[in-house]
Parts: sequence; C-alpha cells; structure tokens
Amino acid sequence: MITASTSQRSVIALPSRLETVLEKIYSKHKCPHISDESRQRLSSIPEDLAFDLLRKAFNSPGTSSLDRFIASKLTHTVTVTSSPAKSPPRKDGCRVSQEEISVDSEAPPQLLLAALCELEFNKAFSCLPTFLGMKDLGQVEITAEEIRGWKDLSMVAFEAAVWDRLGRIIVPQQTVDCHSNGGVATLITISVMSLQTEVTRSRFISGPRLEPTGTHLHKALGDDNVLTVKFADVQKNSSTDPYSAYKRIAKNGIMVGLRRYQFFVFKDGGKGEKKVDFSTEGVKCYFIGTDSTSANDLGTPYIFSGKSICEARMHFMHVHTLPSLANYMARFSLILSKTKKLEVDMNGITFETIDDIHCHDENDKDVLDKNGKPCIHSDGTGYISEDLARMCPVHVYKGKCLRSNNVQNPPLLIQFRMFYDGYAAKGSFLLNKKLPPCTVQVRPSMIMVSKDPAFSNVSTFGSLEVVNTSNPPKRTKLSRNLVALLSYGGVPDEFFLDILLNTLEESKSIFNNKRAALKVTLNYGDMDDHNAARMILAGIPLDEPHLQDQLSIFSKTEKNDLKAGRLPVSESYYLMGTVDPTGELKEDEVCVILESGQISGNVLVYRNPGLHFGDIHVLKATYVKTLEEYVGNSKYGVFFPQKGPRSLGDEIAGGDFDGDLYFISRNPELLEHFKPSEPWVSLTPPININSAKNPSQLSPEELEEELFNMYLKTRFHASNVVGMAADSWLTIMDQFLTLGDERAEEKAEMKKKMLKLIDIYYDALDAPKQGAEVVNLPDELKPDIFPHYLERDQKFNSTSILGMIYDFVHSHTAEEHKPSAEMSKLSCFKAEPVSDHHMEKCGRWYEKYRKEMIQAMGNKDESANEVIQRYKQEFYGAAGLEELYPQALALYNIVYDNAVKMNNARNCGFVWKVAGPVLCRFYLEKTEEKSLVCPLESWVRRRTVAADADKICDCDQHLVFQIEATLLDHSPSPSHHSPSQADLELSHLHLSQPQALSSPYLELSHLHLTQSRALSSPSPSPSSTQTSSSLISISSLDLELSHLHLISRPGALPSPSQTQTSSSLLSLTQHELSLLLRFGFQA
Repeated sequence: MITASTSQRSVIALPSRLETVLEKIYSKHKCPHISDESRQRLSSIPEDLAFDLLRKAFNSPGTSSLDRFIASKLTHTVTVTSSPAKSPPRKDGCRVSQEEISVDSEAPPQLLLAALCELEFNKAFSCLPTFLGMKDLGQVEITAEEIRGWKDLSMVAFEAAVWDRLGRIIVPQQTVDCHSNGGVATLITISVMSLQTEVTRSRFISGPRLEPTGTHLHKALGDDNVLTVKFADVQKNSSTDPYSAYKRIAKNGIMVGLRRYQFFVFKDGGKGEKKVDFSTEGVKCYFIGTDSTSANDLGTPYIFSGKSICEARMHFMHVHTLPSLANYMARFSLILSKTKKLEVDMNGITFETIDDIHCHDENDKDVLDKNGKPCIHSDGTGYISEDLARMCPVHVYKGKCLRSNNVQNPPLLIQFRMFYDGYAAKGSFLLNKKLPPCTVQVRPSMIMVSKDPAFSNVSTFGSLEVVNTSNPPKRTKLSRNLVALLSYGGVPDEFFLDILLNTLEESKSIFNNKRAALKVTLNYGDMDDHNAARMILAGIPLDEPHLQDQLSIFSKTEKNDLKAGRLPVSESYYLMGTVDPTGELKEDEVCVILESGQISGNVLVYRNPGLHFGDIHVLKATYVKTLEEYVGNSKYGVFFPQKGPRSLGDEIAGGDFDGDLYFISRNPELLEHFKPSEPWVSLTPPININSAKNPSQLSPEELEEELFNMYLKTRFHASNVVGMAADSWLTIMDQFLTLGDERAEEKAEMKKKMLKLIDIYYDALDAPKQGAEVVNLPDELKPDIFPHYLERDQKFNSTSILGMIYDFVHSHTAEEHKPSAEMSKLSCFKAEPVSDHHMEKCGRWYEKYRKEMIQAMGNKDESANEVIQRYKQEFYGAAGLEELYPQALALYNIVYDNAVKMNNARNCGFVWKVAGPVLCRFYLEKTEEKSLVCPLESWVRRRTVAADADKICDCDQHLVFQIEATLLDHSPSPSHHSPSQADLELSHLHLSQPQALSSPYLELSHLHLTQSRALSSPSPSPSSTQTSSSLISISSLDLELSHLHLISRPGALPSPSQTQTSSSLLSLTQHELSLLLRFGFQA
C-alpha cells in the first residue's frame, strides 16, 4: 500500500538461472550476497555473458568478495545496440544482433569511458557504440583527449566532428551510395528530440533514435530523460512465459550507457479502427531516467534520484487516488498528449471548481443515465479568464502553433490538459470575459485525477498545456460514414456525384492553370509546408520540375481522398463545441460563430465517427446577443443548449465538449433533401467496470507488475472491436442503401443488426476512459464479404453511392498526369554566378544529407521529416540575405545537377524544403511579372528585399508572397473590377490604425477597396495610390471574403522608395486565400 512515507526501491531481479548460480557461489565460497550495484551491472549485460561471468566466479579457487570480482570484470556495460536509423543494415534485410560485450580484457578502455562521461549527455549519447555500426568504442582508434576536445563544441559542430572522425570509419563508402540499401550514423540534437528504442525478448534490436516531442512528460523531465520503447512481437510456441524477458526488463530497467531508464507509462496510439504498425503508432511505452553512474550526471541533482517509480508519478498527479488500474493508466497517460505549454505562473492561477449543468426532465428532476449517474449538458467544458486566454497562441493544433499574430482576439475555445497541485484536468476552456484575472473554472466532469491531501507537501509539475484552439475552419470534407448517413436521410446520389465530377475536372487543370494549382496547393499545404503554394505565388512557372512533381503528389492524394468518400462540401465547417453559458438557447437551437460572427438559419450538425441514423441533427442556428458579454469578438465555435432532458452533444454519437469537433453545414442542397431520424439511445446494459484491485491497495512492486502486465495485454492482445464493428456496420449499410421498399422485411432485419453494431461500437470507443471491459463482436454480426471499396480479399461489388464514388475515381486513374521527362533549371538561377566556396560547402552538406536520408526513409516513422527540419535549422543559421542567397543558389544547382543526372524530379525536393522561401524571394527580385497594381507590386518587391532573414525562415509567418494571390494570371484592368452599388458597400481599411483591426479574421459581408481616409494623411506617392478605387470584383454570391489586413506602420502606404516598413503588408489566412480563388482570377 502506498503511504506518504518514502517507499524503498525494489531489489533488481535477475533471471532464475543466474539466481541459482549465485546461490551456489554463496554456498561454495561462503561470500556475502552481492550488492544492488553488482546486480545492476549483471542486469545490464546479456544473460549469457552474465552466466559465463558467474560460472568463472564459481570455478575460481578463492572468491571471497563476489562484488569485487564482478567490478573487476565489468568496468563498463552497454546494453543498447544499434538502431536501424543510425547504423547500416545488412544487405539481406535481417536485423543485426547485439555484438557480445566482453567481460574481460576487451572491455572499452577506462580512459575513453571517463572522457565520454565528461561530455553532455546528448553528446555522449551520440558517441555510444549504438551509433557506431555495432563496434565497441575500444576498437576505434581515438584518444581520450580527442573526445574531451569535443566538449565545448556546438551540437552542429559536434555532429560534424564525430562524423568526420568516426562515421567514415564505421560506415564503408559503398554502404552510403544513394542507390544502395546502406545507412549512416545519424546524429541528431537531443534537445529537440526524445530517445527511442526497440526491444525483442533476448536483446535490444534498435538503439535509441530520435522522434519529435511536445508532451508534458518530456517538457517536465527533459527529452534525454525519456525513452520511448517499442517491444517487438514474440513467438508464442514456447511452454514458458513468452514475455518473461520483457517483464524482467520492466523490473530492472534499460541501461543506455551509464544511465538507467525504468518503465513509467504507456498509451494506446489508436482506437483500433485500422491496423497500425506498432513501431510507428500502436501502443507506445515510455521509460524514464532514474539513476546514473556517469560522472556528468552525478554532478547534477535529479528530482527522482533515490525515489521509486510510484513516487515519481506523484510529481505529475495523484494518480493513486483512482479506483481502478484501467483508470490509473488511462488518466496518467494525459501527460503524453502533444501540447504547447502556456507560459504562466501556475502559483498565480486561481483554480476554481464549479458545478456541472445537469439535465432535467419536465418535473425539473435530474435525468440519470443507464449507469445511474446524472446526465449533464456541460460534459468537459469550463471557463478561462480573458488575460489567460490572451496568453494562448491563436492557432494551435495538436500542440503546434500554426500561426501567431501581434494584433488578435483571444481564442474562443482552448482544448487543454491541466496539472495543478496533484489534480489532472482535461477538456475545453471557453473564454469568459466576466471572470477575474488569472482564473480558470473547471467542472467535476473535467477533473480526471483528484488531489490527495496526504501528499500536499509533495511538489508537482504544474502546467497548463494547450492541445488545440478554435481555429478557422479548413476545407471541409465528408467521410464514408457521413455520405452513407446523408444518403440514408434522402440526399440524392447526384449531389455527391456532382461534387466528385467537379473536383476531378478541376484537378485535371492543375498542371496548366495557376488558379487550380494554387487552390490544390493551399488545400494540401500541410503536406509540404506550403512550399508549392509559395512557389506559385512567387510566379514560378507551373512546369518547374519540383512544382510539377509536387502537384502530381497532391493530385494523387486528392484522388485517394475522393475514393474514400472524403468529398469537399461547400458552406460546411468543423467547429469545436461547448455549452451555451447564457442559458438562452432552446432545445433545438445552437449558436454558430464564424468569421463574420453569429449566423442564423437551419444547419446540419454531426460528429465523426457517428454511425447512427439519428447522429445528424437539423437544428436552428440562433443569434444570442448576450453571448458577446462572455466571448467578445472571438470566433469559430458552436454552442449547444443547456436545456432539455439530454445533452445534444450526447445525442450526436455520444459526444461531449472536451474538444470534440462538430460538422456544421448550411449547404442549401443538403438542408433541402435531408430528413432527420430519431437520435441514438443506447440499448446495452450498464457498463461492466473492471473489478480489479484498487491501485492504493497494492504495494509498489505489485502495482508496477500489474501495470506492465496491462501494457503487455494492450500491446499483444488488443481487441479490434472498434474497427471490426465499423467495417461490419458499413458493409450492412452499403447493402441496405441498395435495397428497395419491396424488400422491407430484409431491410428491417439489417437495421436491427446495425443498431446492435452501433451500440457495441460506441461502448468500445468509451471503454478505455470508463475503465470497462470491451465486449467481443458476436459472430452473427461479422460479415463474410465486404464491399469492394474496402479493398479486402473477400469482397462483393458494391452498387451503393460509396461504390459508385470509388469506381468513378478509379476509372480516372488511367488519366494520371505524367510530369515532363525534361529536367531543367530556372534560367535566373542557372545564370546567377556562385562561388566555388559555396558550391564546395553545400556539396559536402548535401552529400551528408543524402546519407542520412537514405536510412531515414527506411523507417516507418517521422525520421525523414526530422532530418529535413534539422537541415532547415542549419541552413537558416546564416546571418542575413547576403549569405542566404548564395547558399540557396549553390544548393539549388547541386541538387538539380544530381536530379538531372538521375532523371528524377523527386530528387529536387530537398532544396525547396530547406531553402524554398529564400529561392522564392530571389526569383521575385529577378523576374518581372504582370500585376494588378504595378506600383504596389514594385513596393512589395522592394519591401521583400528589405525583409529580415529571420522572417524568411519562419514558415508560420504570412510572407508577402501571398499578395501575389491578387496578381496571378492576366487580371483585367481596374475598370473591369468596378463593383456595382447593389453588390458592394463601403468598408474602410484603416492603414493608419492597425490597432483598430483587432481581429485578423473579420468577415466582410461586402468588400470595396476605395479612397479611404487612411490613405489621405500623410499622403503617399501618387504612384502608390492611383489604383486604390476597386481592386477586387465580388458578386452577390461571393460575399464571404475574410478581412484583408493591409497593415503598415502608422502612417500610410509608402512610396516605392520607402522600403523599410513593417513586416507585413498583407496578412491572409489560408481560408482567405482559398476564398480569393473564387474571384479576382481568370482561368
């Protein structure tokens, strides 16, 4: 049982045969039992080697001190071997087994080890034999002084030095040829990555490698103190426990050099809807650093030194207070969410608990669910004060900040994880301008772990972590489930086929039409960091080899999306949901806030991955004036009522408000045809909560054993009920949609099966967070064959709308665009002289990149992206444009020479991924393009040249290339853009008062650029303002242009000679650019 007192660290267990030999040695030589340190040494080497060592001790004539004997033989232990990401694989494709570490004279020289331990951990880590082609450090001709000479180098210089000194020795030249299957020792800065290793029953099959981090766990302990471990599949034909070796690893920990890591937490990487590769997704297991014998580590205090793992967990949350083991690990894994830390003093936050809003019947009594608990309207949502909300970046997605703006409204909703004084809370915060400063309000439904007063004196890693914010809606797409449900509700097949045909027709023109090309590059910009869009906006021709290749990738991706039913649908949005704080909304009403503010009229509301016929609701979007008192001008969200016997969110696929996104559509065709069904009501019995022991009733040793057994069960015996139920439902639904009314009896039987599958599906989705057991899928609900679009071996030819969509797209694959076979450079880049110094420097740099990328591409994870990001950071380490331009040009010529030689446009990508913004700026300088407003364009180009280098490398900034969206193609003269009085109304753009434009996403119902008073004082040059009357033509059907922010320093638009101005002339969101495509262009 866990108490407030310090628990003792458990004794390291050794394999049974080693324990047997030890007992024989104690008996024969009458020597004392070995110490924990000796046990640690023995556990850190392969079992066979340890057995051989103890056998020698048993046979030695005088072994009075077994500890001394072991210490004399084991001067150093290294237990983690080479990673496929870091060492050359064998040509036969087999994994390399661990080279035996000698226990006698072949051990690495003590002087080298001492020198290694004087380095920072990330440097010492890079030098471990794990990264050196399976060779022992002692086999490499290097001195201790050489190692110490690397101590003060920057990490970039250190990596280069290690590669030059050791990498070429370990990796033969033939193994790093760009066409071979070889690899190199990849050295990546640990300060931005985490350690990762892979394990089999008998050995480590891949050593620490690197993956992106951003979790509370990594930020609290430091990336080098967290080890991600993937346990490989095992053969189960043994009569003994196939996982005994894994259990021993969990008990004793993993040695990485001189540092020990022990099992801490695990998390299921998916909900089982499709098969996953355990090495990339699946169940991830995390070990944390607990102790080290490295001299460098011993000199640095570590918060967990001398503490048990149970005590270590209490520094994150008081997880021992939970009632079941299933809850224990599910809630503790909150520390593994990818988040962005809100930089705020947690001690200064007022943490308040407020009541949930209960559902009431007509008699104003609480409504209970099937488990006897009160139903609530406010599940998962609370409030945050305006000052704290303003500290949050406006656009955060999966813990990454997509964009920051100097002038902004705070986000409307923030999905978060909060760790405070032993509490752990999750959910969404709604902006509440009425709260006092530095205040958050959480509800009981948001508190995942409560505080234990007995541990109030234990310090915790308090933090407010942001997962997502309410972002501007991206291009909204349907899904297979949603298409099937809409079809069931009466939406004709023609609606979907028209969307499909229009999308495919448009995709055909992307290789020769800038408008279509820009649209697809914006829609799929997340795939290439918007590089292709930037190239088009800079005026680079569409037949440029890399741009053609990237457009081909986007085209293929779009067709795959269409085949899977992901059809783009207009006037539809995915918005984060919450409960109405005013209480004014009626049971069938919602409040929807978009760019222009609140909207009115009927809307369809749905939540993925809903399967029930009633999961699509038709509700009335209603204007709520008093809501502005809470949220001000913040945007992008949907508010549900707090009235009625059941939460509307729960009616829609069992949803809540802890950050769920809801599909909102005001598409007139969908609203015209769709007929809603009765909402889902669960028909399954009460949840069977796992009746295992309460965690607080277990000893620390028992708890660790139980938790790791849970991991093994989740990893190796996971149920795929969710995925099987979803596929079974879709198979029956597909057949159901093709049957006519004359087969009513058969359809009724199908519907019964689907309702059973829906209940099983929803229960299985909720089981992990409820701590419930998942019910297996009955055989009678499992189909024998599946529709052909699911691409299973056993299939039938579907004639439903989903089958038609799949077949129609598949028939267009033969028309795939073939990029031009001719490979050439852009003339302005080819003609520009580049010094031999830069060519030689970038040539070496590119060769190093190719070697690292060859191996990274072989991994089923994010290794390739990590390499690109690291090289990107290195490239922008230069001081300014004068240095960046020649480097970019040199790299361009080197990369393209190689691509031409290999006749492969895909090889051009590296230079654009790393130096794309610089090349685009250079191209703008060297070319003359036709533009809508020549003086304005000239000023933009001049301002571009004067931009700071640090603005170039920040891909989240809205670079001025986006103004080219108004300059593309052959725009008519301004007179042809003059808007009619009926369509347009005046809207001043306050250039002289940027602070007045407090929201970068104000939607103007009508836009008219005219002679604004902002342009009158002080007066700019005539050439800058001669075309200020009408720049964009907007029809009455195209009245959803997001606010264009023409922002300069207080004053006015400068003359062309005034090149030192603000960093942003024109800020456009991706959504705004997409809207621009609807007008202002000609095909």
